[in-house]
Amino acid sequence: MRALKTLLIILLAVIALVVVLGLTGPRHTTVSRSTVVQAPVDVVYAHGTSLQRMDAWSPWLKRDPNIEVNYSAEHGAVGQRSTWAGNADVGKGAQEIIAMEPSERVRVQLEFIEPFEASATADLSMEAMGDSTRVTWAYSGDNGFFQRIFLVFNDMEVLIGPDFEEGLEQLRVLAEQDAAEQSSALAARTFRGYVIETIERPAMNYLGRRQMVKWADMPEFYGISFQRAAETAGKSGLQLAGPASALFYSWDEAGQRTDMFAGFPVQAQAGAPVEGLQWAEVPAGKVLMTIHRGNHDQSMEAHFAMDEMIKAKGFEMRAAVIEEYITDPTQDPDTANWVTHIYYPIK
Repeated sequence: MRALKTLLIILLAVIALVVVLGLTGPRHTTVSRSTVVQAPVDVVYAHGTSLQRMDAWSPWLKRDPNIEVNYSAEHGAVGQRSTWAGNADVGKGAQEIIAMEPSERVRVQLEFIEPFEASATADLSMEAMGDSTRVTWAYSGDNGFFQRIFLVFNDMEVLIGPDFEEGLEQLRVLAEQDAAEQSSALAARTFRGYVIETIERPAMNYLGRRQMVKWADMPEFYGISFQRAAETAGKSGLQLAGPASALFYSWDEAGQRTDMFAGFPVQAQAGAPVEGLQWAEVPAGKVLMTIHRGNHDQSMEAHFAMDEMIKAKGFEMRAAVIEEYITDPTQDPDTANWVTHIYYPIK
């Protein structure tokens, strides 16, 4: 009887100890790690825009090569969800993107099912530092009764801190590789400081005037041509399909003149001749495109850049050079704000 009483006292003492530990253990856990990535913030952010991309650098999925992961249909948006089920090292659970702030933060809600039930959030935060980015990966969660007992004897900093460091290192490697590839690709299409893109451009029909024009007379030719084309289009019920544009068919350095067309693209097929105006057609196809900012008469450097790229890549021209005058000088007289899109149609 005395032995039974002693056993009961010990059992009650153990229960009391468990209760005390459950009540006094840490009720909340926060663990975070940071690193600096030698890549722009938008490049780093791209690796956190979907659960698939985050899993690519997460250290936990690599601990079970047979882990089963299922993703919801949403990709790269708030609400995307995934579930996982693996060995004892990764357990079972679900996660969902609950907040996204472009180039600043992605928040994920975590729901652990096995080996224990718990809820937490994980934040991937980014701070732009010029060409580099400070990235912080943080875990935050409230601890249940049995978790508090467990954490009396275990330190979450020690348990998952190294995993966060490993994940951030893998993120750093991936982001820096992307940044290097993007930088190399950008350099390959940059000539004389102009970034030149290769794009597909739809067929365009223009209404305006074409003639051989002396360089000194180009401003007057532009003014008359644009005014007549706009007025005629309005009277004819033709809808303009873009900004004032010029097409250059030839450039005579010695004679200081150019065979050019000035007018507007219109949403219509080339029709019958219009008194004092002509139609110009540019077929659909591949073009080189760059942007010049500043006064129109300072755009020659952009054309030299185009010529260099054409020679470097072995391209052949298929149609007239096109300039689109995005900024209307009558609306913004400050030439520093003027934007011109330049297209070189190529085969």
